[in-house]
Amino acid sequence: MINWAKKQGGRKANVLFGLWAVLLTAPWVWASGFSLNDQCPPSFALDSNNQCQLRNLYQFYDSLQDQGLGGLKTALPDHRDDFSPQQIDLGRLLFFDPVLSGDKDLSCANCHNPAQGFSDGMARSVGASGQVHSRSAPTLWNSAFLKSLLWDARANSLEQQALGPLFSEIEMANTPKQLLTNLNQVEAYPALFAQAFPSSEDALVIANITTALAAFQSSLISLNSPYDRYAHGDRKALNPEQLEGLNVFRSFVARCSQCHTPPLFTNQQVAVIGTPEPEGMARDIGAQATFGAERLRGGFKVPTLRNIALTAPYMHSGRFATLRGAAEFYTKGRGHAVPEGEELLLHWHISEPNLTATELDRLVDFMGALSDESFMPKIPEQVPSGLLN
Repeated sequence: MINWAKKQGGRKANVLFGLWAVLLTAPWVWASGFSLNDQCPPSFALDSNNQCQLRNLYQFYDSLQDQGLGGLKTALPDHRDDFSPQQIDLGRLLFFDPVLSGDKDLSCANCHNPAQGFSDGMARSVGASGQVHSRSAPTLWNSAFLKSLLWDARANSLEQQALGPLFSEIEMANTPKQLLTNLNQVEAYPALFAQAFPSSEDALVIANITTALAAFQSSLISLNSPYDRYAHGDRKALNPEQLEGLNVFRSFVARCSQCHTPPLFTNQQVAVIGTPEPEGMARDIGAQATFGAERLRGGFKVPTLRNIALTAPYMHSGRFATLRGAAEFYTKGRGHAVPEGEELLLHWHISEPNLTATELDRLVDFMGALSDESFMPKIPEQVPSGLLN
């Protein structure tokens, strides 16, 4: 800019004054090399309150119409979109920064890898000091629409969900005091938090950390799969095999859509389905612990099927290596995998559809049509701590 200004003769002083004004009002630029985006992610529109508002074709549909059994033109549930672009972008940097973990060697992206459907490709996730978790890492796509989170539904907001891994001894193994100390020691973060939370007297606090992470997760929208295009009227968006699979999915025989309800492809309920645990592992009681309800022993949240082809292995403990194996589990008979003598109150939708091998193959074809990563966020090449894995 200075060389350019020299060529402009008398305009040099004005250019340098303008540059100096920018540096004074934006210390996060010159002090650290990091600045937060002031534009919303794709599919969001910036409103007059500096908040990113989600826009999608499902907003044209009335949720009370055309539902049927897995109706196509059904509205999405309410969603979180009350965050600023700066909060979303700060959350993006934090999400990929290992400084959030106690030993500064794990980021959120270790277990929620964008390249693996924001899961980690493992049956059970590995956390601090190589400790193996008892459950798999669920996808984060479309988490803005979820009323409760985590496999056992114990978190009621994205902010509450973020707290769990941060301070779990077997996940990121940090403490609130150490986390704040670590972030304050990174030159960029105090200024970035001040930019994202300008009304906060002390911006770098735990509540704003979880808000920023929630903001980023709320921006992970996946609503442009071949299925979505078909639902919105493009009858050529699904090939014949996928269309046949959709018909099996919606049928009163298979009844997949009663739990994996379009367009989110989950009814957001807890279901006891009798999935077998990995060899040698005791029954994970799941949502029984959350709600103190014996009837929910072995119950887990119905996961979304969006981007399901990218997130193998499947079930809460990664019991099935393939999508075909997971689909086949449902047709082998009600309670067939529950050990003799163990009592589980199986969900009433778990029946014995006796699907054929061809029907199972078509189901897998259809679930592959639920993949969409067109709004994949930009993965940072660097993070403020310099610790990017």
